[in-house]
Amino acid sequence: MLEARLYLMQRASAMLLVPLVLAHLVMILYAIEGGLSAAEILGRTRGNMLWAAFYGLFVTAVALHAPIGLRNILREWTGWRGRSLDLATLVFGALLFGLGLRAVLAVTA
Repeated sequence: MLEARLYLMQRASAMLLVPLVLAHLVMILYAIEGGLSAAEILGRTRGNMLWAAFYGLFVTAVALHAPIGLRNILREWTGWRGRSLDLATLVFGALLFGLGLRAVLAVTA
């Protein structure tokens, strides 16, 4: 049952990540082509709840997607199984989430 849930969560997070990554890349290209400086970019993102929500959703999707994939890779390549693997990937996901939200706050708060 756990494997089926993880499979569905990873696929759902992937479907969410596709438009988020594309939008993020478009914004990077826009900033580069427009010659925006880091200060100008931060001036546009500071205090903007829309950017905070966008990147908060991005971080949440990554923090779900990546640890599940890492768990699957570790199981396949190393044969690591059990609670210790689940705990290690859960800690990795929590670390991604925490660091990601810290970055979002740094850019938008």
